[in-house]
Amino acid sequence: MHEPMFYFLAMLALTDLCMGLSTMYTVLGILWGIIQEINLDACIAQSYFIHGLSFMESSVLLAMAFDRYIAICHPLRYSSILTNDKIMKIGVTILCRSTLLIPPVIIRLKFLNYCHPHILSHSFCLHQDLIRMACSDIRFNSIYGLALVISNLLLDAVLILVSYVMILHAVLAIASQEERIKSLQTCVSHICAVSVFYIPIIGLTMVHRFGKHLSPLVHVFMGNIYILFPPLMNPIIYS
Repeated sequence: MHEPMFYFLAMLALTDLCMGLSTMYTVLGILWGIIQEINLDACIAQSYFIHGLSFMESSVLLAMAFDRYIAICHPLRYSSILTNDKIMKIGVTILCRSTLLIPPVIIRLKFLNYCHPHILSHSFCLHQDLIRMACSDIRFNSIYGLALVISNLLLDAVLILVSYVMILHAVLAIASQEERIKSLQTCVSHICAVSVFYIPIIGLTMVHRFGKHLSPLVHVFMGNIYILFPPLMNPIIYS
């Protein structure tokens, strides 16, 4: 019964590993005082990987929520629904969704004019940081970027919430309190993983939107939490 979740955990671990590798060059370089700048092409490439991997992790967490829903609400059909073929299709869908929707907004960054001070808010490159430095028309990047966030992160969060409402409804229908607790315990790890992923993203978004008057240290701290906290906590949560 647990084999599909192991596949999803492998996807989550691979995503976290790639996130660390994509940001290690600039984060460690700045912390060790080796580098102080990055060229535009490398910055754009790093931005692509960071945002793509964030969307991928969100999609994997949604797939894991679906796994928990099937395991609790339809336990007798679990093995027939989540076959290896279905899991492979879910994995390919997650990969395509996370990599093919971003290029239009990332490629556009290459053709913007940058005349504002070229100082990044974080020790890595984010799309919102780059368009903040641009003097060109950034309406496409702003609108398309917002649409990506809504269609990926926000939609995934809503679907995860819906899945847990349905799980809770199914669990409350169980007569035995012991069985209720046992069923809910199977979801604790996933709920923690969702929390350590979405809370830093929400915090970083709030800082970018409403914290322009805050100290640059706050921006740096929230950015590093966003990048480092989920890969650090997920192995602890699932171990």
